Amino acid sequence: MKQLLVVLLLGCMGITMVGCGNTESAEVEAMSETQYLGQDIDSHSLYPVSSRGFVGDTMPYYEGDTFNVFYLDDLRDGQQGYHPWSVMKTKDFTQFEDMGEVIPFGTTIESQDIALGTGSVIKDKNGMYHAFYTGHNDTYSPKEAVMHATSSDMVNWTKKPEDTFSGYSKDDFRDPYVLYDDETGSYIMLVVTRQDNTGVIAKYTSKDLSHWEDKGVFFKNDMGNDSNLECPTLIKFNGTWYLSFSDQWPDRVVHYRICESINGDFKKPEKDTFDGNGFYAGRMETDGKRLFVVGWNGTKNNHSDSEEYNWAGNMVAHELKQDKHGNLSPVLNEKIAEELNNDLKLEPVNYTETVKCSEDDYTFSGKDYEVVVFDKILGSYLIQNTIKNFDANSMFGYAFNLNSENVGNLNIVFDCANNKIEFYNTSKIFEENPQSKVDFDFTKCDELKVSVVISDGVVVVYVNDQVALTTRMYLSQGMDFGVFSINSAVDFENVKMYR
Repeated sequence: MKQLLVVLLLGCMGITMVGCGNTESAEVEAMSETQYLGQDIDSHSLYPVSSRGFVGDTMPYYEGDTFNVFYLDDLRDGQQGYHPWSVMKTKDFTQFEDMGEVIPFGTTIESQDIALGTGSVIKDKNGMYHAFYTGHNDTYSPKEAVMHATSSDMVNWTKKPEDTFSGYSKDDFRDPYVLYDDETGSYIMLVVTRQDNTGVIAKYTSKDLSHWEDKGVFFKNDMGNDSNLECPTLIKFNGTWYLSFSDQWPDRVVHYRICESINGDFKKPEKDTFDGNGFYAGRMETDGKRLFVVGWNGTKNNHSDSEEYNWAGNMVAHELKQDKHGNLSPVLNEKIAEELNNDLKLEPVNYTETVKCSEDDYTFSGKDYEVVVFDKILGSYLIQNTIKNFDANSMFGYAFNLNSENVGNLNIVFDCANNKIEFYNTSKIFEENPQSKVDFDFTKCDELKVSVVISDGVVVVYVNDQVALTTRMYLSQGMDFGVFSINSAVDFENVKMYR
């Protein structure tokens, strides 16, 4: 079947393309007055990088009306030390102010914190802020330790080297997450480490935030592998406790567990992930009314779409919706929809002659490879539409940076036969494996309500308020895009684009 589809896709490259509304050639249709859709409307960054480099692991802390997102600043400048803490402020994850570096790495090769790692921030009852972070030094044993700094303003920090401690694994003891336990009047610290050759999250408690007592393993890897459980969060939202973490291997995605108590006994939900491998190290934070998971979308080697992901990149935040059973799912941040509110006139540059175009609706016949191509884009956009009348074997999706045969070099593919939503960073979608993917059961829905956010070389897809797929697409910028179908009758209805 796969070989047949390869032949089908290759064989249909010469299909007739027409302009919507007349039969002039695609080349003539492509010559429009506007070089990029909506280019006269101001655009801004929705998925920011650091002012000096790239955003690594995030550590969001909410206070007042602001999310203070501390992060590992990936400078990539060749220094011996690396990953100082910087902080970015935002009220709604649409506008950001990068405050720059706040906690530097150590100054000598002998410093435990010659490299900084992930941690968290908390305020004590006297109004003093406490940052707990990982000190990493490859020449040391232990290689990793938990370290402490204090501040009165979250900008100027004083390190407390006398509070440094380690335990469990000498090579893996990191990512401290600290919260206050109202029931016991003490602080809890979760630490990523290893025991019995598998990843665990250890629990420590303290009354003064300086002296910590080991309380044993809080959570043990329950995924059937031995992966570390990086960047944990323990947070209460609407009466339910949540534990989140990222598996360091093999999938590198963010997971979560549910519990009614701060003390554990967490249960694995039926769908325990939010996104694919294009979104990592997600930490949860709430303003009391809304819950977010904040992580990063990695850059790629040589900043090339065809390459593999590497560490750090652009900050990405998903809003999380809670159902009546306590399950969480990623949804489009409503503030992004409010920000991108200029309705653009979206007209095809060209389309396969077997596609029926009517206003904002596109009906695919199911004959071979069909595509509707739109103009070039540059900046931040929101695409929203409904997809209907697909079947159990349908394959369709969104294409970016289309080649001379009108096939995308970058593709979001809805693969109904395999119940997957996939990202291919190649036009050869039947010859190569997807770079990112998420499970989605198409048999449980008659239509798909899709939102696609495009900004800063990142493309995020939300489907039915159930799942997100974050992808790196450098050439989603400055290039054309389209919707397509492969041997599948399907309707793309009410296709709208906003800027």
